[in-house]
Amino acid sequence: MKLYVGNLSFQTTEQDLNKLFAQHGSVTETNLIMDRETNRPRGFGFVTMSSAEEGQRAIDALHGQNHDGRDLTVNEAKPMESRGPRREFSNSNRGGSGGGNRNRY
Repeated sequence: MKLYVGNLSFQTTEQDLNKLFAQHGSVTETNLIMDRETNRPRGFGFVTMSSAEEGQRAIDALHGQNHDGRDLTVNEAKPMESRGPRREFSNSNRGGSGGGNRNRY
């Protein structure tokens, strides 16, 4: 069972998450989400427990609990929604004068 863990302290490491959740069952994976530009934690991550029972036990024990001065949000992770293709912009297609169709008349 994959769990979403939010409201994490920015000092929390993947090892900290692993240790915290291992108290409630077998952890198969931890993933702390990092900012691409700064390479700093974004304050949330994912923990995968080996079974639904262990995942629910971790949710029951840790949701709302204070860890490193922050009250954790722990729930079952939802599948990531498709955001569609990313659009790249160049200076030529950003508009500029707000004109629209200039040769209209």
